[in-house]
Amino acid sequence: MDDSIERAANTSSSADSRLKKRFSRRTLLAWFSGIAVAEVVASGVTWESFVQKFEVVFANRPLIGTLLYQYSPSSSIVKSVDWSPDGTHLASGSLDKTVQVWDVSTGRLLLRYTGHTDGVDAVAWSPDGTRLASGSLDNTVQVRDVSTGRLLLRSIGHTGWVYAVAWSPDEARIASASADATVQVRDVSTGRLLRYTEHTDAVYDVAWSPDGTRLASASFDRTVQVWNASTGRLLLRYTGHTDTVNAVAWSPDGTHLASASFDRTVQVWNASTGRLLLRYTGHADAVYDLVWSPDGTHLASASADRTVQVAAGLYGSCRYSASRSLVARWDASRLCQL
Repeated sequence: MDDSIERAANTSSSADSRLKKRFSRRTLLAWFSGIAVAEVVASGVTWESFVQKFEVVFANRPLIGTLLYQYSPSSSIVKSVDWSPDGTHLASGSLDKTVQVWDVSTGRLLLRYTGHTDGVDAVAWSPDGTRLASGSLDNTVQVRDVSTGRLLLRSIGHTGWVYAVAWSPDEARIASASADATVQVRDVSTGRLLRYTEHTDAVYDVAWSPDGTRLASASFDRTVQVWNASTGRLLLRYTGHTDTVNAVAWSPDGTHLASASFDRTVQVWNASTGRLLLRYTGHADAVYDLVWSPDGTHLASASADRTVQVAAGLYGSCRYSASRSLVARWDASRLCQL
């Protein structure tokens, strides 16, 4: 048994106690479910194209993940999934060209949007939960009213597939990353467009800083670039990776950035200076996605090596092998201490 896993197993009771105090059930649910979905895409396992929902169960026993239901929205690959801010709904984007919204407590389909003319690669809820943005292989970004399905915005500024969409924290702007090597930021109310063009190849991911003043973008050109979200001025170009950078994520306090790459590493670095703080090399294949824990002490990464790995800050890690019931078999007694 891995030492870090063994230590966690020996202290599961105290770890559970800390978890109860530090994180709500909904927060933990969102975090672990997000890891599971990221792993599905990263490993290439379609799982019959279903989206899974898991509930974290607290009792006088180790934390476990229990499969509540499975939902099969289409016969095509599901590319993206996102929780509504209040945790009551899930949205999914699929290669069948649809965006679907459903009730997480019942699995009942609530809305099915069919406005795209090609596969949907990304979906994102607005922070207030009233609107849903989607990015598609038809080169467009669309925003819809969740309650009515009415199309509010159709952005046609990209000339290549849209891989990622992200709302600004104040809900006023949407950033999109594209195969056309640009990131575009559009004001939802005025339609004003800011186009960032410093990348030299496809941009796979884009993320807002927690305060909404900066954007970080990850690219096939092997860089992560940080820039002013209002002016487009380049602030920092990070060149620590030796292959395509697939994902980038801000720490909750906005001081660090983590990036995942085809070079099999996860790297954590200072978001202001670019100084490398951690280079995690536990994966045996490309790393496709990553997410910070809510308190910023851990990173979970999803890889083509069919594992999800949790890096405990700068001090250690745990490893989980992927399977078709991955999270349902996770046991918190085997998690790194949170």
